[in-house]
Amino acid sequence: MEFSELLDRVGGLGRFQVLQTVALVTPILWVTSQNMLENFSAAVPRHRCWVPLLDNSTAQASVPGDLGPDDLLTVSIPPGPAQQPHQCLRFRQPQWQLMKTNATATNWSEADTEPCEDGWVYDRSVFTSTIVTTWDLVCDSQAMRPMAQSVYLAGILVGAAVCGHTSDRFGRRRVLTWSYLQVAVSGITAAFIPFFPLYCLLRFLVASAVAGVMMNTVSLLMEWTSARGRTLMMTLNSVGFSFGHVLTGSMAYGVRSWRMLQLAVSVPFFLYFVSSWWLPESARWLLTVGKLEQGLQELQKVAAINGKKAEGDTLTMEVLRSATKEERNEDQTRATIGTLLHTPGLRLRTFVSMMCWFAFGFTFYGLALNLQALGSNIFLLQVLVGVVDLPVKIGSLLLLNYLGRRLCQASSLVLPGLCILANILVPHEMEVLRSSLAVLGLGSLGSAFTCVTIFSSELFPTVLRMTAVGLGQVAARGGAILGPLVPLLGVYGSWLPLLVYGVVSVLSGLAALLLPETKNLPLPDTIQDIQKQSVKKVTQDRAGQSTLMSTWL
Repeated sequence: MEFSELLDRVGGLGRFQVLQTVALVTPILWVTSQNMLENFSAAVPRHRCWVPLLDNSTAQASVPGDLGPDDLLTVSIPPGPAQQPHQCLRFRQPQWQLMKTNATATNWSEADTEPCEDGWVYDRSVFTSTIVTTWDLVCDSQAMRPMAQSVYLAGILVGAAVCGHTSDRFGRRRVLTWSYLQVAVSGITAAFIPFFPLYCLLRFLVASAVAGVMMNTVSLLMEWTSARGRTLMMTLNSVGFSFGHVLTGSMAYGVRSWRMLQLAVSVPFFLYFVSSWWLPESARWLLTVGKLEQGLQELQKVAAINGKKAEGDTLTMEVLRSATKEERNEDQTRATIGTLLHTPGLRLRTFVSMMCWFAFGFTFYGLALNLQALGSNIFLLQVLVGVVDLPVKIGSLLLLNYLGRRLCQASSLVLPGLCILANILVPHEMEVLRSSLAVLGLGSLGSAFTCVTIFSSELFPTVLRMTAVGLGQVAARGGAILGPLVPLLGVYGSWLPLLVYGVVSVLSGLAALLLPETKNLPLPDTIQDIQKQSVKKVTQDRAGQSTLMSTWL
């Protein structure tokens, strides 16, 4: 008896799965808020140097009464790009000659200016405070702002590498519970920290725990759901990210102080930490690592929730020993990351899966960087990202059920790649066509995320599933870090960044065709299950060839 049969007996798609989905997907909304937080908490408001004539009441008292704020700004701050007040320079002394009607730019020189020695004055009409205004991350310190986001992405990369192996060793629910607590404590502490380096460190800790939340949420949903319900559960998980974008934009619109916003998106994780103790551990994982007694308790608990208590009571230790005899004989607990790289049946799956994850992160963040110029209302843009993403995720559910995992994964990467490559040939004057291709590509990448999440979880056995998914997350975050750097190639030709994005996406999509189809197949628990699937596939292919030859003959 395989685990899929045990799951069918206790209910693989019932009341328990509904409750579990609500409990696991709700935190995903707030995970998205953590990921998107610095779109708002690190926003750069308009700013200028502090100058006495405008910002010191004593100096203002000596100013002639007929001069208004605009006049004082003209004599205090030199013009910058687009003839707006310079953000990083001020005049050493007021340039009163600029008040003359025939004054020109030649009436002053660079020697008359100096950096903002006394700090900056920020426009607080949109945000009352951001990390930029708190630590003056502008002008000579402007490179520190993107560093905060880079540190966060590095935290997710490290967390994915660590949490994958840790979850396979200590269990899904235990690591998930710890991750909730770490996000809550680190996030709340970051809201009160007075130093920028410590803020970056705490955001790194938040990000590493966020990786644990995302990965173990997927694993628990997959391993407690029957084959016919896995696509639905993963789609609901992806929809959680879409609603998370809407939540983030709405929260940021209502909370304009970065400290209060950081606090607001972190406190809920204390509730999820407490509620996670109700969640059962993955019985599939428990049985695979030989913890039969605890696995039996979890199966019977799920059976009772699903209204199949009688079926659950028929399960005994003898039944579980019989069902897991093969796994225990194979000593699956010794499986490591080296097993993924050295086992023939898993090596190809690992490398191609990592390619798909990398292509998603690389291309998505590259496109997102170019799409930031769509408008100035970042609150509305953040909400629209989720609104547009929602129908794409729902459409992915239909495509995965009808086209299968392999074809859906390939098309969701090849299509955006072709859209990007097509934009190389479209003249800049045809803005509507270029925007349409960009939106189509972005929508397809939303589908790619759903596909790769489901596909990579179904490709690997239970004893190595989280390790493999962790490697995929590492690849995705590596792509997210490298993607925004590609536009630097534009100095060699405006077409070159688009070529790189397009080729990476298309090649990764074509590589996905090398993977086996997993639609409606039971999740593999052991490495031998993978090998059996491969042998069965070869046998079916040979039988099909024999039948075809017999038909022709």
